[in-house]
Amino acid sequence: MKNFIALFCFTCLLGANYSICAQESTNDLDNYLERNPVYDYTELQLNATDTIADFESKQNKIKVSGTIYQSDGVTPAKDVILYIEQADENGDFDLRKHDEKRYVHHRGWIKTDADGHYTFYTFIPGNDRRYNQLQQLFPIIKEPSKPEYELASFLFDEDPLLTKLCRKRMAKKGDPTRILKLKKVGELFEVQKDIVLNSDAVATK
Repeated sequence: MKNFIALFCFTCLLGANYSICAQESTNDLDNYLERNPVYDYTELQLNATDTIADFESKQNKIKVSGTIYQSDGVTPAKDVILYIEQADENGDFDLRKHDEKRYVHHRGWIKTDADGHYTFYTFIPGNDRRYNQLQQLFPIIKEPSKPEYELASFLFDEDPLLTKLCRKRMAKKGDPTRILKLKKVGELFEVQKDIVLNSDAVATK
């Protein structure tokens, strides 16, 4: 009888433990599916340079580099993660799936060095004329010990859909630096894009 009771207790304990583990596993999966893509990098240690997928096969290659500054606009910000995703050359987002989570194939991550420097190698995305969509790079910032936040998308000066009216509206909002003015250097277009961090970002514990 004692052996039966012991066996019964062990079975209940094992079942409860399995239930807890299953719940934790489900919660981890939910967090993965819902979390911002800025956290989905696979490298254990990011560096200050990254290359967007399919870069080598694209025609209009660009090098985007610059410095990320603290909110004072002067102090270089180190260890800041900058995530970028974009459409392909046809203006379509190449959506793929990993562990049931959909993601944009053309994306990349950098982490600024001690001087706040970063470099991205990518290509000029196309326009989606079905929706009158501009050529854009979509950036997300993750500062150490602070939640992530989106920046206004980077635009391209030579974009045929970037009209004078659009430019005037951005100028009124004080945001003309969103527009990237590319310069051809050898086989690459190059541009410097400095970024000033958001002073409203709240530190986390």
